[in-house]
Amino acid sequence: MPWPLLLVLAMTRAQTTRPCFPGCQCEVETFGLFDSFSLTQVDCSGLGPHIVPVPIPLDTAHLDLSSNRLEMVNESVLAGPGYTTLAGLDLSHNLLNSISPTTFSRLRYLESLDLSHNGLAALPAESFANSPLSDVNLSHNRLREVSVSAFTTHSHGRGLHVDLSHNLIHRLMPCPPRSSLPTPAIQSLNLAWNRLRAVPNLRDLPLSYLSLDGNPLATIGPGAFTGLPDLSHLSLGSLQGNPQLAPYGFRELPGLQVLDLSGNPKLKWAGAEVFSGLDSLQELDLSGTGLVPLPEILLHHLPALQRLSVGQDVQCRRLVREGTYPRQPGSSPKVALHCKDSRESTARGPNTL
Repeated sequence: MPWPLLLVLAMTRAQTTRPCFPGCQCEVETFGLFDSFSLTQVDCSGLGPHIVPVPIPLDTAHLDLSSNRLEMVNESVLAGPGYTTLAGLDLSHNLLNSISPTTFSRLRYLESLDLSHNGLAALPAESFANSPLSDVNLSHNRLREVSVSAFTTHSHGRGLHVDLSHNLIHRLMPCPPRSSLPTPAIQSLNLAWNRLRAVPNLRDLPLSYLSLDGNPLATIGPGAFTGLPDLSHLSLGSLQGNPQLAPYGFRELPGLQVLDLSGNPKLKWAGAEVFSGLDSLQELDLSGTGLVPLPEILLHHLPALQRLSVGQDVQCRRLVREGTYPRQPGSSPKVALHCKDSRESTARGPNTL
């Protein structure tokens, strides 16, 4: 057998099972030449609250404790051999109503934490400060007020993805000024389906993705997104109530590439200046809104627009028509939107930009 092929086969990941705590399942993944490196995935889900504390192998990388009706998890439960080197922990679908600042303090290698579908009502400060988390799921809890500083992690600059959707959040508190804690490295933040009536102050977070879907936002006006120069994807779909777009509401987002305003039949806007400043916007979703037909003057504020969704199942793409050749001095190519209704499968006439 040729040596390169032999090397590839030796490096291929293999999965086997191993003896485990009664009721749990332990799956071993081996890597490297001659299985020189292994990690164990331990699944102890759906067994009941008696399962903790459960002994796990020393090389455990991921532990699943979901759906066990657990009412409390503290530092002592997450201690012992195998725990301190965990990279992933799933505590979802339990009955947790609180955690302490020290609950995860010993998990210094933890990258992924799932606390979704519990009854958590508060997040203590520095809850995750000792772990290099990159993914925290807190969706479907009962959180009302959350401080951004709660997500300060030992991340070494790595981006953090935070899911706070489907809570009761009406207030997101910014990091206090002159705080001794570093700014949380949150790059992706999901705040969908909460009770926010205004865009929260997220100034200076390195956000690239933000979802505020389903919140009862009243007005989106100037200054709403101040301090978010890295934001490239913003979702404001299915807002509750009667949301209004005020002029220059997005002008602090010159790098925004995707804007989703879909599912807002009551959305109101105050002229083309609403979209002023979105010089980098490439995709705009206005499906399910009352912002159709699209006024031509609006499109002049979106010089980089490539794709547009309007009405029901109508997709538009940017086309550039060179016109006559050779081009006349001072003339420029004609840019148009070519729209097609997917339900009718017929092309509509282009809308000149």
